[in-house]
Amino acid sequence: MTQLLHVDSSVLGPNSVSRQVSAAIVTRLRELTPGLELTYRDLSATPLLHLSGAHMAIAHGAAITDPAVQADVAAGQAVLDEFLRADIVVIGAPMYNFSVPSQLKAWIDRILVPGKTFKYGANGPEGLVGGKRVIVALSRGGFYGSAPMAALEHLETYLRGVLGFIGVTAPEFVAADGIMVGPEQREQALAHALKTVSDLAA
Repeated sequence: MTQLLHVDSSVLGPNSVSRQVSAAIVTRLRELTPGLELTYRDLSATPLLHLSGAHMAIAHGAAITDPAVQADVAAGQAVLDEFLRADIVVIGAPMYNFSVPSQLKAWIDRILVPGKTFKYGANGPEGLVGGKRVIVALSRGGFYGSAPMAALEHLETYLRGVLGFIGVTAPEFVAADGIMVGPEQREQALAHALKTVSDLAA
């Protein structure tokens, strides 16, 4: 059975554009592929801790003494297992201050694991999860397609880099841009993104 992992990271709940678009993507994929098995993770409702010195020490064999860190290490393993199990990953990613939300960064820190999603060989790093389909629902408050704003776009560019590093060389992006320009532009951007979703292929 095909496994679909749906990850949201916006803190805005039902007011979030990225959540609306990511949900539409999942609905479209379920229409195209009946029988998809869905796993959902809301990184705002259940955030992971940010990496600390304790996490790094544990990764190098230190004992776990803090119950909160112990629980978070277990959550991080669950996150990694979900990602590795998934055939398709849908990520809702709003731009916060020109980059990814910190809670999404914490998730990324748990899936970039040597020996699991990448390895280093004689020719440098090699991604290990290139067989996954990844679709990202982006929402951005402004427009970043040309100078000088293009230099501040560290959402899509960062995600492309991260995904490419682990072997996902052709991620798909569905963007809603300019949503903070005004209500009319927000509606137009959302409508455009949803139209793009309706054209997604299996």
